[in-house]
Order: sequence, then structure tokens, then C-alpha cells
Amino acid sequence: MRIVSGQYGGRPLKTLAGKTTRPTSDKVRGAMFNMIGPYFDGGRVLDLYAGSGGLAIEAVSRGMSQAILVEKDRQAQAVIAENIAMTQEAGKFTLLKMEDRHALQQVSGQFELVFLDPPYAKEAIVDVIKNLDQRDLLSSDVMVVCETDKSVDLPEEIGSLGIWKQKTYGISKVTVYIH
Repeated sequence: MRIVSGQYGGRPLKTLAGKTTRPTSDKVRGAMFNMIGPYFDGGRVLDLYAGSGGLAIEAVSRGMSQAILVEKDRQAQAVIAENIAMTQEAGKFTLLKMEDRHALQQVSGQFELVFLDPPYAKEAIVDVIKNLDQRDLLSSDVMVVCETDKSVDLPEEIGSLGIWKQKTYGISKVTVYIH
């Protein structure tokens, strides 16, 4: 795996062996960013189930100014730390080593981009988006990008957000919510 485009484009990304994380393939990540960007002019990104950190690092590579990555798995945290080090701009990244619900209680400020790829998709996505919305953590021009199995059907609206775009790539479905 590698960074697809932007400032860190072409640099390799380490991934975790085994089944504890499901890294987004280069192809799907590239398509996802073409869907939502593909480039950004600053802003904050939250990756709540970071895995290897590829999505948040790709977002910063493409112009986001700050990223908060949340991961509870210790092995995945080590991989994220290595991938952040590869950027040589560690100051742009914050790794929170905890479960999603604890991280949601600690984060503050607003995010322009949120990635959600939880292990138990539908229930977690609905609850997390409602929580982010209620806590005023989503900017007025936020994009919440949800990656699920293609069989998962997410609701048209969650809180004050509605589906803007939705595409299926192989076994993955990407759903983007906006205000």
C-alpha cells in the first residue's frame, strides 16, 4: 500500500498483518478521494477507526492541515506511528490510543472531514454521526465518509446530515454525508 496522491504521494504505507484491521486498498482510497476532493485547502480530519492511518495521512497529503487518528488496537497503533513518522511532519497528526466512545468525549473543535470505517458498521455509524452532530464537532461544510460492506444500507439522513454521494467499489460501499 502507498499514499496515492498529494504531498506524500507514492510513499509506502505499512499495514497490519492479520484480520484485526481492514486497510482500504489504494484503488478504493483513490476513488474515495476523487469522490470528495480530490484536494483540500486546510481543515481538520478525524479518522475514528484509523487502522493503519492511511485515510487520514492521505487527507493531509492532499491538503488537510491537521488529523486526529483514533485506534484502540496496540499493534495498529504502532503501525500508525510508523506511517506518521514516514510523513516527516508528525506535528500535523495526533494519535489517540483509545476506543471510539472515549475519543468522542475528548475531541473538541470542528472537523471538515470525518472517516468512519467501524468493524460493526451500521449501528456504530448512526450512533457516531449523531454524537458528533449533537456535540457540534462537525463544521457547516463537513463531509462524513463512511466505508462499509456493500450489503450495508445506511439511512438517508442521520441527525442534520443527509447522503450526498454513494458508490460501490467491489465489496466496499462508500457513503458520504453532508449538512
